[in-house]
Amino acid sequence: MTPRSELTRSLLSVLDEVPGLRPASPAASPVGAGVPWNLDALAVGIDDDLVEVRVVALALPLPPLLRAAEAALSTALEGTRWSDARLRLVVTDVDAGALPPRSRE
Repeated sequence: MTPRSELTRSLLSVLDEVPGLRPASPAASPVGAGVPWNLDALAVGIDDDLVEVRVVALALPLPPLLRAAEAALSTALEGTRWSDARLRLVVTDVDAGALPPRSRE
């Protein structure tokens, strides 16, 4: 396993513990079922100076969710060669369940 794949696994594990967010990965499909790796890994991008994690919001409001995720994910970067990299969280979608029901007027 490479350092990047180890970090990806670690970041996804940490994100699993943050309620209200999930990795923004492709929807499961018959094609995806045959892929020999975790599709959630596609939600993580790691460069030398930037670590990007793409998420879907399952709850609102966003600011406290993103602060919690940033704190948790920053901890996962400590002690790695990416400890000084910038961490960027990108909300790619908001789950319909996070939105209040629409009134019928």
